[in-house]
Amino acid sequence: MPEYEIQVPSYRAAALTAEERTRLLARPIQNTQKIRTIVQPIIEDVKSRGEASLIDYASKFEKVQLKSAVLKAPFDDDLMKISPMIKEDIDIAFNNIFAFHSSQLRPTIAVQTMRGVVCQRMSRPINRVGLYIPGGTAVLPSTALMLGVPAKVAGCPHVVISTPVRKDGTVAPEIVYIANKIGAEAIILAGGAQAIAAMAYGISGVPKVNKIFGPGNQFVTAAKMHVQNDYGALVAIDLPAGPSEVLVIADETCNPESVALDLLSQAEHGLDSQIILLTVSLSPEMFDRIQKAINDHALRLSRSYIIKHAIKKSVIVQVDNVDQAFEWSNLYGPEHLVLHLKNASSYIPKIDNAGSVFVGPWSPVSMGDYASGTNHTLPTYGYASSYSGVSTDSFLKYITTQELTEEGIQRLGPTVIRLAELEGLTAHADAVRVRGVRL
Repeated sequence: MPEYEIQVPSYRAAALTAEERTRLLARPIQNTQKIRTIVQPIIEDVKSRGEASLIDYASKFEKVQLKSAVLKAPFDDDLMKISPMIKEDIDIAFNNIFAFHSSQLRPTIAVQTMRGVVCQRMSRPINRVGLYIPGGTAVLPSTALMLGVPAKVAGCPHVVISTPVRKDGTVAPEIVYIANKIGAEAIILAGGAQAIAAMAYGISGVPKVNKIFGPGNQFVTAAKMHVQNDYGALVAIDLPAGPSEVLVIADETCNPESVALDLLSQAEHGLDSQIILLTVSLSPEMFDRIQKAINDHALRLSRSYIIKHAIKKSVIVQVDNVDQAFEWSNLYGPEHLVLHLKNASSYIPKIDNAGSVFVGPWSPVSMGDYASGTNHTLPTYGYASSYSGVSTDSFLKYITTQELTEEGIQRLGPTVIRLAELEGLTAHADAVRVRGVRL
């Protein structure tokens, strides 16, 4: 087989032991203790000094001198100047995301569990939500849409965005346009752990939020985990997030160019991204075409350096059949799963663990990342085995009610008395007895 400058290491599944398979599917290890050591002083500084600390961190990290670290709504039109074409593109994406997330709303349910006993479950929007929009190596209006639109659909009364400023000290106008469109009341001009702390504990003029959403690097993730575990913050987070990742399953019917670019579109996110390709009974010729396409496209892309670094932690595994491919995929639990398979939709029932699935040759990850309507804020680092991606539900909380009639408590009361006494909770039992229930 030819050798290429950029080449993903490949293995045959049949030749691997269980231990070797586990090693190949392992994510890059992060030094979490070191990260926490860096993050905690930043959080404490923001708690104690508020906005002044954000201004100092903007100077330190972004090399920008800010007079204020907060933009309040209504936002000046000059801050939202974008081209008509980009405005139209954002509006199209907004509408698709809005349509899909609106369909997730559910009416209150009421069930009579037995005669005289009615239970209800109703939703309420989370009052104050904070949306973290990363900056760093790329402007991400898509993330503002993915978080802002479901917040709007859910009816959250107070929405705050936090995002780092550009080199000139301003926020990307696309972000401001979306903030205005979703009804955000403020934009905090901060990134990293300091942004998470500002939303978790509040700063002057911007009260603390009840839940924080948004992806980020290891420092952002560590900060989110820290504030979630701080009873003083009383703040929830959307989900644990790690580096971007994709797993592609491809058979002989695939287009090698499409496979290569689906892989590279996630590799270009960051140095710690990971890509995995599972090939199903590919001919040597098709396998080489995919490797060549990865090399050729990676060399020409603007983020080639990042891709080269990410590929060092990536792998191709040649499996014998589709069932084996899904066994590997479900063990890995990818953030993005792409099916380049003949009759791809017929294999959806085989999927147990994945953040979002892209089915067939016309469904690149890019569509879900930007505008198809699904959410791109997804569990990574294996959390797809236990977490779902962000949805309208993420911005809602659910309250249950129960109402019993006199007949209902007489019917159900004896059961409750006996169970309460079994657990030694006599006040529970007496609260039923005092209402006239007798065994």
